[in-house]
Amino acid sequence: MKAVLCKAFGPPETLVLEDVEDPIAGPGQVLVDVHASAVNFPDVLMIEGKYQNRPPFPFSPGGEIAGTVAALGEGVTGFEVGDRVFGGTGVGGFAEKVAVPAAAMRPMPDRMSFAKASGISTTYGTSYYALKQRADLKPGETLLVLGAAGGVGLAAVELGKAMGAKVIAAASSEEKLAAAKAAGADEFIDYSDGELKDKVKALTDGRGADVIYDPVGGDLFDQCMRSIAWYGRVLVIGFAAGDIPRVPINLILLKSCQVVGVFFGAWSAKAPEEAAANFREILAFYEEGKIDPLIGAEYPLASYAQALRDLSERRAIGKVVVQVRSEDER
Repeated sequence: MKAVLCKAFGPPETLVLEDVEDPIAGPGQVLVDVHASAVNFPDVLMIEGKYQNRPPFPFSPGGEIAGTVAALGEGVTGFEVGDRVFGGTGVGGFAEKVAVPAAAMRPMPDRMSFAKASGISTTYGTSYYALKQRADLKPGETLLVLGAAGGVGLAAVELGKAMGAKVIAAASSEEKLAAAKAAGADEFIDYSDGELKDKVKALTDGRGADVIYDPVGGDLFDQCMRSIAWYGRVLVIGFAAGDIPRVPINLILLKSCQVVGVFFGAWSAKAPEEAAANFREILAFYEEGKIDPLIGAEYPLASYAQALRDLSERRAIGKVVVQVRSEDER
């Protein structure tokens, strides 16, 4: 099979596409023929050696996939060969086949494409965990979403609306805000001029947002802390801007607010039943038409570097997906 391999830390262009032996499904695993693999910011960090998890070399990036079950390992029940499945892999998605724990895979809705299914596990899983378990977002509250046109940002916009919040979408261009508008956001902020705080205050009558969803970090985080309402919750999702900000603790005191960490991968491993319940609710939202993953760009497997560059250079609108198999192979 073909697989994209990281043999040493570096930029996307240092990866290689090679023929390797097919993996074998071990006990408790399923072997999946990968049709599509969505790209996430941790993939970029992982190949550069900047992520908290460092798999041994050589490894294939790609933390979430959609495909069909090719074989069942010993002891696996609930799946049959040929089933359409999706889920998180951690690594290994940029390959034609991957062996993963059966518990990590979920049946795909009948009308969902492989591309959309590949992009739902990490983004919607992270955003729903953030808004539901970490922020306890309530109907009628105001939710501010930074990076609102990226994969997790658009998921947060859609889920926030589905949960009954008023959603303010913030992004760095009018093109990106148009995607957030299509996803259902109520108000819009272009923060390319550095005036996030003042614009949030203007849209909230000086009160600030009840919940702030921040996957960007960097200089914008300080403005988030100055844009949060009394008893508000600032969700730390990631650091797409590259810089890890310092927390102004005095503002936590003055606002009686919370700065809340969101580590979906660790939580889903520690609380698999809760995570499974979350995904049942996410898929119910999909069936009800309340969410619909936006695929902003699709690349063939050979164009893996361009797919990763879209994220590293913050050009992505919606999900970037690597189509591992051609149409003839699907």
